[in-house]
Amino acid sequence: MLEDFLNALQNFRRNKTRTFLSLLGVIIGVASVIVITSMGKSSTKQVEATFGTSGLDVVGVSAGYMRRNRDAVTLVFDEQFREGLFENVKEIKKIWYKNSLSATLTYEGTSATNNCTAVETGYLEMYQMQLESGTFFNITDNEEGLQKIILGHDLAESLFSSTDVVGKTITVVADKISFGFQVIGILKEQTSGMENGTAFIPRGFYAKKIKPSPAADTVLVQAVTPEKSTELVTTVSEYCRSLTGTDSVRVNSMQTMLEQMSSITNTMSVLLAAVAAISLLVGGIGIMNIMIVTVTERRQEIGIRKALGASPRDIKQQFLIESASITVIGGLIGVIIGILLSFAVEYVQSTSYCINTTACVVSFVFSVVVGIVFGLSPAIRAAKLDPVDALSA
Repeated sequence: MLEDFLNALQNFRRNKTRTFLSLLGVIIGVASVIVITSMGKSSTKQVEATFGTSGLDVVGVSAGYMRRNRDAVTLVFDEQFREGLFENVKEIKKIWYKNSLSATLTYEGTSATNNCTAVETGYLEMYQMQLESGTFFNITDNEEGLQKIILGHDLAESLFSSTDVVGKTITVVADKISFGFQVIGILKEQTSGMENGTAFIPRGFYAKKIKPSPAADTVLVQAVTPEKSTELVTTVSEYCRSLTGTDSVRVNSMQTMLEQMSSITNTMSVLLAAVAAISLLVGGIGIMNIMIVTVTERRQEIGIRKALGASPRDIKQQFLIESASITVIGGLIGVIIGILLSFAVEYVQSTSYCINTTACVVSFVFSVVVGIVFGLSPAIRAAKLDPVDALSA
């Protein structure tokens, strides 16, 4: 077998142009598959990085589309609903309520109209937000509805041109009423999300001064583990459906969204890789064509080998190894080029460099299989040649 491989290399050296053209289809096919799948994997990693690891154990519940069923019960996110969730749905660690309001924040003539989020104690810590300075809300802030505020990094910069502003008082106008809020914290700049440009106030203040005894706009249900969040989406949806009789409540989780986006990205990568793999098949057809020509050109060589005692199996093995050698070499070159191209694409796009090692292995193995399959017919033809006819050619 080693001798056949060395003979194949000698034949490739004698027919450099033909060998290069045979290799080209395999190289392009393997490299294309690797580049496409690596870009897909990098996109998936980028999506995961954008979402981050915080909040993957949280399920959001909010009002959905308009109900058409007149007999449907209107679902209110009040304390009774919170108690019902705890009693009837398993795998719940904590439930937070939050409300949103539009407000104008002013400090010494500088104003910014922003969305403010009224949250309960522990909400920011649950999302693993970190403070650049100051403190989070405590239980007293929420229970007594104190006029304290935590600002996002960008919002603090726009209002104060600085983030060293803990202790200062700003004016917040909500529903045409002005309130004085003391800044108790500034969030660190977030790499994802909209928290950089928003502000957070105690939900207790919202309930006492903005809308007494309010229902929540959004309910955030924390699962006992991130792995349980997908299951929790189903159970919470079923519980809400049992209360309303409709699917008018929207229930989703970041984990579910991440899984769906990853699934879409992976599916698109596989489809594009399948299209790219067609060039491997085209390259295989080219190899078969070249091998048929090679068998015709080397009839006398085949006749001499048979006359010297070579069996049909030996002849078939010789040409199979030769066709497989083309795809092995082409596959290796394709893998190297594919990795280099993937690196170049990721560098240009300024994204994380992530090679799909599975695609490298699969595309290489597939290229070798293509060489064997498409080289089989010419090899069998060579093995069946009559030595007398071959020598007389």
